[in-house]
Amino acid sequence: MNQHQVAVEARFNPETLERVLRVVRHRGFQICAMNMETATDAQNINIELTVASLRPVELMFSQLSKLVDVARVEIQQRTTTSQQIRA
Repeated sequence: MNQHQVAVEARFNPETLERVLRVVRHRGFQICAMNMETATDAQNINIELTVASLRPVELMFSQLSKLVDVARVEIQQRTTTSQQIRA
């Protein structure tokens, strides 16, 4: 299974995180780790995701980029792992 680290910068609205998570799920990715923090201006948030899937990360990248509140999406690292992810 391939793991990808993705950084998302978005406007701080209550529904923004929900929309990001819905895109990740609908595109067939599993979240392994997530960190969210408010940016210094308190109007934006920075979300760091580690996701896993056999699908190409570009599927998720293009959909996240289309979200209205999302200012930037960056794929930071790609790794391949054979470990099973357990919830």
